[in-house]
Amino acid sequence: MSETRQILDVQGRVAVVTGAGQGVGRQIALDLAAHGAGAVVVNDIDAGRAEQVAEEIRRTGTKAVGAQCDVVDFDAVGAMFAAAKDSYGPVGVLVNNAGNQGGDAPPPSVPFWEQGPEQWAPSVGVNLHGVLNCSRHALAHMVESETGGRIVTVISDAGRVGEIGGLEAYSGAKAGAAGLTRALARLGGRYQVTANSVALGATRTPATEQFLADPERNKRILSQYMVRRLGEPADASGMVVFLASAAASWITGQTVPVNGGYSVTL
Repeated sequence: MSETRQILDVQGRVAVVTGAGQGVGRQIALDLAAHGAGAVVVNDIDAGRAEQVAEEIRRTGTKAVGAQCDVVDFDAVGAMFAAAKDSYGPVGVLVNNAGNQGGDAPPPSVPFWEQGPEQWAPSVGVNLHGVLNCSRHALAHMVESETGGRIVTVISDAGRVGEIGGLEAYSGAKAGAAGLTRALARLGGRYQVTANSVALGATRTPATEQFLADPERNKRILSQYMVRRLGEPADASGMVVFLASAAASWITGQTVPVNGGYSVTL
């Protein structure tokens, strides 16, 4: 085992990664397996994508299963966690990565004061209710097992700075997920459960490919970043694996920006 592997050791824990069929979630699932996860549950709303990533992990020698379910469905999430426990044991790492900017449609093009619940529901559903559902079931496993655990929630810098232009509900949902994570840190600490958020800047993934395809838009975006490039899935995954590892056992209740300097914090 390399020195890096020893430091970033996930200690054989069973990990659930939501939205892991592509992009950032896929990279997180692969990297958790590479750093000592005992098994990885690859969740995605698309069964084919989930199974493809699970097969990639199995080829490395780590146990993995594709788990199709919509994280907004409380009962389906409960069934996914129960199946994981039956197959591998209680879940010890949850990465709340599933998210969107409002479903498959682009952000609303009308001002916020002309929007309504129909526009907000997809964003709030996945980005906040999905985190509630998965965190609730994961924490039950972690408390019952008496072996502690890690909850890492991937948010967006939109939740820290507040983005407009159709992203108002998205910003609110991501900020809500970060607030929930801080509350879980307070609740879980006595059980050796840590909870942290990772706030991402603009990251190149299949989900953002169309949005980032316009060179002029890219130029405008990059002008706001100290490091003049888009984020890559590996940039996010490194911080998530660290927070899920033994090295981060005394870090909890924090929101850590991984954003190329788009926004700064003390």
